[in-house]
Amino acid sequence: MTAQRGKDLLLKISVPNAPETFRSVIGLRARSLSFNAQTVDITHAQSTDGWRELLTGAGVRQAALSGSGVFLNDETAALVRDAFFSGAMRRWQVIFPQSGVVEGPFQITNLDYAGDFDGELTVAMALESAGAITFTPEGGAQ
Repeated sequence: MTAQRGKDLLLKISVPNAPETFRSVIGLRARSLSFNAQTVDITHAQSTDGWRELLTGAGVRQAALSGSGVFLNDETAALVRDAFFSGAMRRWQVIFPQSGVVEGPFQITNLDYAGDFDGELTVAMALESAGAITFTPEGGAQ
């Protein structure tokens, strides 16, 4: 992947209607996506030269999303707020221009609002995966 502008990374939330559609969470100044995987250690006395051995395909994988900035769109501000207060699992997308789309169910685990008397209202949120996450390359299948 070649160098890209950080502002081109898009975070989208699903609209709870059929057929499924997504709306960009507009006004975010920072967005991040991280993947983590737990390992299952199967090291034993005969492991090669004392090196740790891991069990392939075992353990738990997870993804975490976060974003912060200002809401510039009432619809997506309401979607985010409603998802938090209802505890709903919503499908989210992270769009990597020139690369692809990461998509899956997430639950908002943290929603912070802040503001100074002489500044704008800001928001920060954290989300945790709640099921299988997929990656679809740009213009192709998984």
